[in-house]
Amino acid sequence: MALHSTAFCFRGVASNPRNSVKYSQPTIKASAFSCPLSPPALRLSVKGNAYPGDGAPDTKESLSPLVVCFGEMLIDFVPTINGLSLADAPAYKKAPGGAPANVAVGISRLGGSAAFIGKVGEDEFGYMLADILKQNNVNSEGMRFDPGARTALAFVTLRSDGEREFMFYRNPSADMLLQESELDFDLIKKAKIFHYGSISLITEPCKSAHIAAAKAAKDAGVILSYDPNLRLPLWPSAQSAREGILNIWEIADIIKISEEEISFLTEGEDPYDDAVVLKLFHPNLKLLLVTEGADGCRYYTKNFSGRVKGFKVDAVDTTGAGDAFVAGILSQLALDLSLVEKEDELRDALKFANACGAITVTERGAIPALPTKEAVLNTMLKSVS
Repeated sequence: MALHSTAFCFRGVASNPRNSVKYSQPTIKASAFSCPLSPPALRLSVKGNAYPGDGAPDTKESLSPLVVCFGEMLIDFVPTINGLSLADAPAYKKAPGGAPANVAVGISRLGGSAAFIGKVGEDEFGYMLADILKQNNVNSEGMRFDPGARTALAFVTLRSDGEREFMFYRNPSADMLLQESELDFDLIKKAKIFHYGSISLITEPCKSAHIAAAKAAKDAGVILSYDPNLRLPLWPSAQSAREGILNIWEIADIIKISEEEISFLTEGEDPYDDAVVLKLFHPNLKLLLVTEGADGCRYYTKNFSGRVKGFKVDAVDTTGAGDAFVAGILSQLALDLSLVEKEDELRDALKFANACGAITVTERGAIPALPTKEAVLNTMLKSVS
C-alpha cells in the first residue's frame, strides 16, 4: 500500500465551561502535545446540546452519534508530590480513571454523546464512579455492580517529568468479572463507534464478554476503535500480552498506539520507522494513529500519512493524556467518519485531539483533568496569539 506523505472545521456539540475542568489518561507514554494554526483559518460547525453552566448533566438526549466505551473503570491514587516512590509519597489524590471510562467522559465533556459498559464493585468506590459518569452526562445503562468483588485500584508513581508507573490491586477486581450475559447489546448496537482496550482481554469471564461485545458491534455495522493501552504487569507474561493484543488487531477500524507499544508488538523494532509501523497496518484498517507525547502524533491511512505537531505545556501528570487524545479524535470521527479520506480535515481534527492531550497533562489524575471543548479551543487560539 502506498502512503503519501488549514482551516479548523470541528464537528461537535457545543459545551459551556464546567467548573475547573481537568483530565488525564493512562497510556504507556503520553505527555504534552503543540501545533501552529492561523487564526483566520478557525471555523466551527457546532451541533447538538450544550452542557448546563452549573456542571449538571444535560437531561436532553444528545444529537451527537453515540460512542460506546467498553472495559475497566477504577480509582487511581496519584501522589501529591512527583519524583518519589510509592512508599515515600506523603499523600495521594484519589482520582477516577480507567482508560475506556476516561474516553467516555472525555467525549462527553467535549460535547459528544458517550456510554460506558463495564463492571465495578458494589462498594463505595463503585457507587462513586457511577456518580462520576452521571455527573459527566455519560450513559451508564451498561454499567454493572458486583456484590462479591471490589472496585479496582491503581497506585501511580509519578516521576519528576510526569511519566508513570503503576501498582494495581485487582485479584480479582469487579471489572474482571463482567459476563457476556450482563452485556447491554441494545446499547452496543446503537453506537456509531465502539471503543475498547486490551486489559479486558486478560482474564475470563471478561475476555469472552469483550469478544462478544465487539462481535455484536461489528455485526451491527458499528466502527471499532482500539487503544491497546498496554499494562504489562497485569498480563501473565510479555508473550501472552503480545498475543492477546494482536489476537483482535484485525477487527479494528481505528487503532491508536504509542511508540512504546509499537516496539513491544514488533519485538524491539524502531517505532519511528514508517516501514515498521506499516507492519501493524492491516487491510481493513481505516486509520492508524501513533501518539508521540509532547511531539504530537502520526497518522496513517490507506492513501496518505503524516505528522501533526503537539502543544508544548508543562507536564504535571501524563495519566489520561492518551485517553484525552482518543476522546478528541473520536468525538470528531463520530460526526464524520469521512475525515479519514480528507487529509486536511483529518489534520485539523488531530490538532484538536493533540490539544485535548496537552491540557490533560497539566493536572493530576485522569478524569478530573479532562477538558471541555471550550478549553481546547482556547488553548489552540492561545498558541497563535
